[in-house]
Amino acid sequence: MPLPGIRERAVGAVLGSAVGDALGAPFEFGPEGAFSARFPAPGHGGEMRGGGGWEPGEATDDTQMAVLTAQSLLDHGGMDLPDLFHRFQRWAAAGPKDIGLQTEAVLTSGDPWDTAAALHFQVNLRAAGNGALMRAAPSAVYFARDGREATMEAARRLSALTHGDGAAWEGTAALHDLMRVALTGENPLTALPATLAALHPAHRSRYEVVLSPDWHPDQATEFNGAVWPCLGSAVWALRTTTSYEEAVRAAIDLGGDTDTVAAVTGALAGAVYGAGSIPTRWTEPLHVPLPGFDGRVLRTQDLTELAERLIAPA
Repeated sequence: MPLPGIRERAVGAVLGSAVGDALGAPFEFGPEGAFSARFPAPGHGGEMRGGGGWEPGEATDDTQMAVLTAQSLLDHGGMDLPDLFHRFQRWAAAGPKDIGLQTEAVLTSGDPWDTAAALHFQVNLRAAGNGALMRAAPSAVYFARDGREATMEAARRLSALTHGDGAAWEGTAALHDLMRVALTGENPLTALPATLAALHPAHRSRYEVVLSPDWHPDQATEFNGAVWPCLGSAVWALRTTTSYEEAVRAAIDLGGDTDTVAAVTGALAGAVYGAGSIPTRWTEPLHVPLPGFDGRVLRTQDLTELAERLIAPA
């Protein structure tokens, strides 16, 4: 079988993130091993059953915000941060089923787009959640062609819209760079030293810990809703498995913030293995409601077209 090309990898990243999100959502905040306890045999089907308030195949805020990011990038030919912030605000005001507490506070504060996250951080001193990491697949695809420095800087600016803590910026930057490498057909794990070297020194050490080859998510000192254990868990899932399906299963089985850990894992694994590696039994029921946008619901074909436009914008 030929290796997937860049189009196949780009679609794999965007679609893979959405599938991981929808698979992981019913297991959020559950115990370790819950996915395999319910579905012990890989490849047998039935996993997209929904639950926990989610329909079978329904993606959460992770993918909804990712889609809004993709559409803003495409509509404006690049980053238009005020536009993207306004889209996020419109979505948040429409009452999505799920939205991170920190993200919601920033988007509903009434503060300007360029100060809302920073002001929230000044007051709360906590803004290193994984809410920017979870939506990163489209922007990672879009900026990959611009090289390491540019894609990491774009990630930081996009993250800073909702997260005032630089730790969140650096984690999102690291994910962007690893996906950039994966899209070229190279192994992103071999790029980790260069990616780590490009992080801000103030935050590098915590990422060196969670991205090291001998780290295991059980060693995390924070809940995987924080950005660095979330990214570390996704990289661990990629490192310790050999297929998209195995990686996402491993991510969900970690428990905790399962939709986001699986979304990040799915983005990386989809970029590595390509869209063809994602089981059709998972992509067929996939759908992404967009609250606040006239009842629009995206499905697999819509996400595929988005990804193709991101990798080759007009």
